[in-house]
Amino acid sequence: MKRYYCLLLSVLLFSSCAKDSDSVYEPLPNLQERLLAGGETTVFLTSSNAFSTPATNLSGSKLDFHLDGDFQFETVFVTAPAPVNSGVGPIFNNSSCIGCHPKDGRAPFPNDINSLSGFFLRTSMPGTGENNAPIPVPGFGKQIQNHAIFGYEPEGKFHVSYTPIVETLADGTQVTLQKPTYSLLDTYIPFPAEAQLSPRLASPVFGLGLLEAIPEYYILANEDVNDADGDGISGKANYVFDHRSNSVQLGRFGWKANTATIMEQCAGAYVHDMGVTNTLFPFETGYGQSNGSDGLGDDPEISQALLDEITFYCQTLGVPAPRNLDDEGVKRGAALFDQIQCAKCHIPKMISESFSVAEVANQTFYPYTDMLLHDMGEGLADNRSDFLANEREWRTRPLWGIGLTQVVNGHTDFLHDGRAKNITEAILWHGGEAETAKNNFKNLTTSEREDLLKFINSL
Repeated sequence: MKRYYCLLLSVLLFSSCAKDSDSVYEPLPNLQERLLAGGETTVFLTSSNAFSTPATNLSGSKLDFHLDGDFQFETVFVTAPAPVNSGVGPIFNNSSCIGCHPKDGRAPFPNDINSLSGFFLRTSMPGTGENNAPIPVPGFGKQIQNHAIFGYEPEGKFHVSYTPIVETLADGTQVTLQKPTYSLLDTYIPFPAEAQLSPRLASPVFGLGLLEAIPEYYILANEDVNDADGDGISGKANYVFDHRSNSVQLGRFGWKANTATIMEQCAGAYVHDMGVTNTLFPFETGYGQSNGSDGLGDDPEISQALLDEITFYCQTLGVPAPRNLDDEGVKRGAALFDQIQCAKCHIPKMISESFSVAEVANQTFYPYTDMLLHDMGEGLADNRSDFLANEREWRTRPLWGIGLTQVVNGHTDFLHDGRAKNITEAILWHGGEAETAKNNFKNLTTSEREDLLKFINSL
């Protein structure tokens, strides 16, 4: 009788969301075990400072070092020569870290695409260079700088146009997606017709140290390049050239996992986004170009000590805890997240092991990513390869903190270029290996869809 009662209760719990006799729903997950999203670094804030708080296990000199990095993150660089914060440009996209990563979070897509913002365009020639790296475009490098200091000319101006795409959900709801097409205007020299352009929007910077401390074997355990298990989902590691170690390393950061370490990610942002040279990249981003070298002989413009501070800061920002985990809708949404295959790529759990920053070492945490590249379909293809990542492949984005984006940054512009204006649109842009998950989402009932979105927004 007890066995029958349990079976009946199970049927009652899940029959409301099963659409046919073939639907199989796993038991509701115990989400409380995921409360410490960042392990011991987790912060319990739901305010606009949720992404900007030091890891809770920092103390003493480590906390002071983090706060020094915080100061550097907010520093605005000015035209050289100057007694303080000298060195922006001559060509650049922005003049500070926080200008691209407001409140350490996600940049909005700019109202004026050529304003100072977290948006920029990567570029390269077809094919691959040494170590499979992208081939710089002659006269433009690997990133288009759309601003310049006085007396210099930017490489060009950005332009975007849109084509509407209508998606219809199972309950009749119609969602209009806007597919962007990017181009350049007013380039200082002719831009090669065959050169490739790929848009980027700056991402949140919290939790990066934990991701850097995941052991390589743990990431590679989810790799399935030839889809040996036949589930339609591959997962591929990117291997990239790392300038600090002067060797090829596992790619972890950037939209295509094209950077191996946080230090290189920071150093690359200084030189390519701000035109500020450093010990890893000691030449101006426009070095050798008619519009790109200031000739002051003051390179590198920031010291290794400063680069160490900013790296540690990005490694030790706390991760916001999820919210409302006892809510029944959130629990049902979590079960759906697994059932419709979102968790195949957005894997909830990761671990870290021994690492140079003790505060992020030996943790269990919940970023909802596998750190691998996936074919996301033609709709998201950018026509540009980046090391082993082809034009259709992108790294799985961590979902932790996503539900606080509106609170912290005042918008919900998602995906690599902000084309998705909410989570629903972001899911509907999925294709390729995620086509099945997208179609499963489209076929949810209205209440199921609300539960799934409630769960994602709880993260």
